[in-house]
Amino acid sequence: MSVFDLLKKQNAAVEKIPIELIHPNPFQPRKSFSEEELRRLGQSIAENGLIQPVSLRKSGEGYEIIAGERRLRACAAIGMEKIPAVVYDIPDRDAAVWALVENLQRSDLGVFDEAEGIEKLISGWNVSREEAARRLGLAPSTLSNKLRLLRLSPQTRRIIEENNLSERHARELLRLAAPEQEKAAAHIAARRLSVAETERYVTSLCTEKKQRKKPVYIVKDVRLFINTFEHAVDVMKNSGIGAVSTVTESGENIVYTVSIPKSSAFQKRGHKPRQTAPAYSACTPSVI
Repeated sequence: MSVFDLLKKQNAAVEKIPIELIHPNPFQPRKSFSEEELRRLGQSIAENGLIQPVSLRKSGEGYEIIAGERRLRACAAIGMEKIPAVVYDIPDRDAAVWALVENLQRSDLGVFDEAEGIEKLISGWNVSREEAARRLGLAPSTLSNKLRLLRLSPQTRRIIEENNLSERHARELLRLAAPEQEKAAAHIAARRLSVAETERYVTSLCTEKKQRKKPVYIVKDVRLFINTFEHAVDVMKNSGIGAVSTVTESGENIVYTVSIPKSSAFQKRGHKPRQTAPAYSACTPSVI
């Protein structure tokens, strides 16, 4: 139901409400208000009057703003004591939706304020993503993309906000791991990269990271190696060489040792061994 439909249904009318009785909306998604914009808006209201009244609802002894907080702040800044307003009787959930919709229709709402407002609407008022998308006039995929921005770290968000980077800039940074996002955001902001340049830059970082990865060799069964050594020892034994193999464990290693008497080795080759020479021992590399 639109504001005008609700106005007609409740037979509400515009009335002058003391500004001192009006309280901020706890569901307001906007976290910051530009002082310069409020000054310009206040100057316009002082010269032309307030063309569109604010929307309120009763709250305790006073009123709570539903839509029009910027107008309210501007009027207060120029010294107005009362403000034209329409008072509605609506529940918290509708007040939250109205506050978010009113701000979404303004292009100057920050990307993270918008995403946090949507997330609060879904989690705080048990609204499904499908319903939230419908009520906010967004495609479900668009709404999901906005919510994904909340995965960025607070430091990365601050860089994006302070440098007026766009939502598309922010989405590109989601391709990076958390530790790399802040550094990449600072690089993008310092060089004022466009969205296309940002896409190429992030792609280069992802490619470089893949190239830096060292190959990992995984041995599923050490017995494959041991069987190979055992076969070699059997071949020597069948040839008349008195080879002896042993397998021991040393710390985290398995050590396979093959000992071949020099007398056997040299006799087969037609040589006599030197009496002072020790037995020849061949040790395989450790298999971890």
